[in-house]
Amino acid sequence: MKVTAVLVIVLATWVQLWAQTKRCEIGVKAPPIGFWTWPTGTQVKVYVVESDFQPGEVSFLLAPLASWNDVSELTGSRVKFGYAGAATSPRHCENCLTIERGVVFDKQHRHLTELRAYSSRGDQTLSWARIVIDPLLTNPKALTDAVAHELGHNFGLRDCYSCKAKSTVMNQFGPINVANEMPAPTACDVTQVKAAYQQLTLNANRAPIAKKIVEDKGEEPVDDDTPIVVPKP
Repeated sequence: MKVTAVLVIVLATWVQLWAQTKRCEIGVKAPPIGFWTWPTGTQVKVYVVESDFQPGEVSFLLAPLASWNDVSELTGSRVKFGYAGAATSPRHCENCLTIERGVVFDKQHRHLTELRAYSSRGDQTLSWARIVIDPLLTNPKALTDAVAHELGHNFGLRDCYSCKAKSTVMNQFGPINVANEMPAPTACDVTQVKAAYQQLTLNANRAPIAKKIVEDKGEEPVDDDTPIVVPKP
């Protein structure tokens, strides 16, 4: 009787895992993983180069921090973001994330935001990072969606241009300054971040080569590109 009960529990667990995997099929509703992650349990200090933004824009930049904090335990990352205040320039300190403006968009790269990352350990665990937003991106809701997306790259999530609309914060963006209505991680994002951190406990891969990968498939301009490695300042 006990053996039968155990088998039922195992079968139920397997069915649940299978259903979750099916529901969050990679490339359909879930992004692939394999980029940067903050070390488990990191308390990330977030700075905004305030002179780069209008006073009313800052709250829209910070809104996604709470959204990702809300799923911190569910993802297993236990990473929390805390606003540390205004900065006059990017902060290159341990466990620091700076949000700033900079020229990102051009006809070749076709994107408006970018994650610039550095690892003092030489692997894919972040020491500090910068989210750079092109001055062309001014729609408040689009700013929120763009930061939510870039924070996804902070948790190992890759872009998913093939994913169904509104299935992941890693969806492709459309025309400039049009929000994609994805200000917070989805259930499939949570599932994938959890997988990324399970992978991290087994092995932290070496940092990727310091170059950008350009994909030009003829879509409307998009607001994101692959995260890039930057040298120590």
